Amino acid sequence: MCRPSIFLIPLALLIGYTSHAQDNAGDSLKKILMQAQEDTVKVNTLIELSKLFVGSAPDSTLAFATQAKELAARLQFVKGEAFALKYIGIYYNTQARNVETLDAWLQSLNLFRSIDFKWGIANMLSNIGALYDRQADDAKALEYYLQSLAITEQLNDKLRMATVLMNIGNTYIRKKTTLNKGVQYLQRALPLSIEVKNQDAIVTAYTNLGEGYFKLGKIDSSLYYYKKGLAASKSSEQVSTTFILNNIGKAYVAKGEYELAIRYQKQSVALGNKLNARAYIGKSILGLGDTYLAKGDLKNALAHYQEAEKILVSVHSVEELIDTYAGLTNIYAKLNDKSKAFYYQTKFAAYKDTLYNLETDRKLSSLQLDFDISKKESQITLLTKDQELKELELQKQKATRNGFAVGFLLILVTAFVIYRNYRIKVKTNIILDRQKVQIENLMLNILPAEVAAELQEKGQATPRHYDSVSVLFTDFKSFTSLSDKMAPEELIEELGESFMAFDEIVDRNQIEKIKTIGDSYMCAGGIPTPSESHVLNIVKAGLEMQAYVIERNKRRAKQGLPAWELRIGIHVGPVVAGVVGKKKYAYDIWGSTVNIASRMESNGEPGKVNISSAAYHLIKENYVCSHRGKISAKNVGEIDMYFVEQEISSPEVYSFQPDLGAPGYINPNIALS
Repeated sequence: MCRPSIFLIPLALLIGYTSHAQDNAGDSLKKILMQAQEDTVKVNTLIELSKLFVGSAPDSTLAFATQAKELAARLQFVKGEAFALKYIGIYYNTQARNVETLDAWLQSLNLFRSIDFKWGIANMLSNIGALYDRQADDAKALEYYLQSLAITEQLNDKLRMATVLMNIGNTYIRKKTTLNKGVQYLQRALPLSIEVKNQDAIVTAYTNLGEGYFKLGKIDSSLYYYKKGLAASKSSEQVSTTFILNNIGKAYVAKGEYELAIRYQKQSVALGNKLNARAYIGKSILGLGDTYLAKGDLKNALAHYQEAEKILVSVHSVEELIDTYAGLTNIYAKLNDKSKAFYYQTKFAAYKDTLYNLETDRKLSSLQLDFDISKKESQITLLTKDQELKELELQKQKATRNGFAVGFLLILVTAFVIYRNYRIKVKTNIILDRQKVQIENLMLNILPAEVAAELQEKGQATPRHYDSVSVLFTDFKSFTSLSDKMAPEELIEELGESFMAFDEIVDRNQIEKIKTIGDSYMCAGGIPTPSESHVLNIVKAGLEMQAYVIERNKRRAKQGLPAWELRIGIHVGPVVAGVVGKKKYAYDIWGSTVNIASRMESNGEPGKVNISSAAYHLIKENYVCSHRGKISAKNVGEIDMYFVEQEISSPEVYSFQPDLGAPGYINPNIALS
């Protein structure tokens, strides 16, 4: 059944105020803001307002933080821009938008590092670790936590030490084998939090200890710490309070006191609705479903599970959806409804499989690139040559005073040296220019022009989020069996010929090639320069690829050679794109859109272009498509798929295709605790 979610919100996110104090502070800051000019004082005021509304009004946090970021960038106020990005990330964190959260925090971390502001570096390392912790990526989380802990120990920052110790403890209590060790870390964090008298840290420490003791089966100790955390809260209207109320309810369920559990969990739902914290609302309603099921009230349990499913699907909260489908399977089994029990058991298995396929969404990282060393070396060489010329000029003046004959000789020598140096400079510049052209051509072969230009200009490329990108995957069916029957040289030649043809098709249709993996070819439309026609372009490219392979197979058939059957899949959705690597650059894209496009390909058929519902709705006015019905794609669930049949060349050709199912788009965001 539903296991408790680990309370991992970094202390920097838990800024709490009483309602009255918050109103007064907000009014005072707004007065300062109205009087401030566009300077660092205004940036800091906007950041304080962002911080003030974190727990009670997340939308206000985003608005103020965005203003602070834009103003700080104009003023070149690096520390202010870094803090603004921190609170932008905190807003996305409350909305369970993991990709946007990580993007903002990585930018903040890089800015803090650029000015060597150690407190900010430690803060961001801890927060990023917590974000990976929520995704159950323990190794990555501990990597960031330990970096943060090392810095906080240098600074003797007891509050940040308490935060990191709590987060490390939370990572350990996720697994049974390290549960006791996790509780020990949390017990070390509590006295530090009390010593620095930070109310938010105290609340977090109490609540996390409640979580640890719950998992150890010590329910009375768990309730003690949960209620201490609730009592220590300065304001009852915070996102964190919904978590505490829900978990107190779970503890009472473990004691068999169902009415008390229901009362606390209903309070959690009501507060979540008031704060519009959808991820927490879904968790609390799921908790109520578990409570009613444990009580034996199947009717109420079913209603709450169904309500929780709608919310959790919208925020793509995979772990809680697994528990929801487990509960629904259990209920329908008790009701002897075998078909629905089997249906939800299938969804349970699919989402559980998805939980272990989130690696693509965890590959985002900061980019700090060293560039153009040879250019610096050439500048040093030119400075040396200039110094030589000055010395020769001094020698000439001295020789003139010693006599015409000696002076004439020295003039000849000087002229010769100048001419020689000029020739050296010319040759050096020719070599440098040639190398520069070679480097630029090489970069353009592996990177988009826009990204290559940014690397040359700034020495780094900033990762970007795109709302709409079309992704295409190809794959040759039964490639392994074909490769076993062919000599390596012949195999590479055949595959290379196809990929070169695909490269020409991609360039012709203004699409960006991403990479090849074995016999698979990946490209994307709408990046790095957004385009309104990228979906139509990529579908056209897919059809041209299939046409090329069909014609090529006709030639192979005449030679008595087996056919190479190509599958193509396309999906449209949001991605994050950027450059990875420090020695060998590679432009890549991440996000669930990539995963779904790959599933489109693996569920396609040779000779066909298989597209998702999201892509179909964008091209249905231009292409005739056939609806394939709902097809289960591994690790994704049921998705509507369509085959692209032909382009609509005139109004008479168009045939209406009804939309028979869901849009086939999976929200890439994962709910956070």
